[in-house]
Amino acid sequence: MEPIRVVINGALGRLGQEITKAVVCEPGLMAVGAVEKEVTQQYLPLAEASELILLSSDLDSLLSSCDADVVVDFTNAEVSIAAARIAIKQKVNMVIGTTGLSEENLAEIEQLCRTYKVGVVVAPNFSLGAALLIHLSKFAAKFFNHAEIIEMHHDKKADAPSGTAIATAREMLQTHGKPFIYPEVTREILSNTRGGQMDGIAIHSLRLPGFMAGQEVIFSGAGETLSLRHNTISRECFLPGVILAIKEVKKRKGLTYGLDALLKL
Repeated sequence: MEPIRVVINGALGRLGQEITKAVVCEPGLMAVGAVEKEVTQQYLPLAEASELILLSSDLDSLLSSCDADVVVDFTNAEVSIAAARIAIKQKVNMVIGTTGLSEENLAEIEQLCRTYKVGVVVAPNFSLGAALLIHLSKFAAKFFNHAEIIEMHHDKKADAPSGTAIATAREMLQTHGKPFIYPEVTREILSNTRGGQMDGIAIHSLRLPGFMAGQEVIFSGAGETLSLRHNTISRECFLPGVILAIKEVKKRKGLTYGLDALLKL
């Protein structure tokens, strides 16, 4: 069986480097190209790779020359949607782990998938533990009327709240079927102390250098609380989910949202 030919967009980023190494080392996958905003050489130097990997700042021309099957993108929302427009029109499947994509972005990706008959997997978090946390939170939302989310990330993360927190809240609201009860305070001494709010779910964002990523979902009822928490210790936790998505996306047409769909949760 021919290996799946993969291009990594944002290959020199912290997570991009880990994904590139994982693709190179995974049987059945082949890294054939890498994209970065600014490049100074033609090939990506990688000790794990036995073959040269093309490096370019132009995704469009790179895809035309390397016969890719899948583009993996963990950049930012603006770069990801631009990459999707390029890759899908060349009938190349995509795996996108970028947070911050809007509903309009997702609708555009879905329409492009239908038009060009390709598959795209978009997930706010490719950690298996995070996918399970969202799944368990969605289940617990049936039984409680009060809930809050605390998400923790490193101090260099640009957006708040995280895409994972927003996705978790949306899934909880879908199951709950109505807004959660949001206790209003009569006097807020410091503004925004209660965090943001999505249909009754307060969302609090921590940005500290000691964190990589994590999330806690707290449910509350009369006389009890239920806490569900996941911590990301290293970026290695994203790699099994990314590899799974690369292998699965070629089998699918259209937009698949969330790692839970691939895990059959």
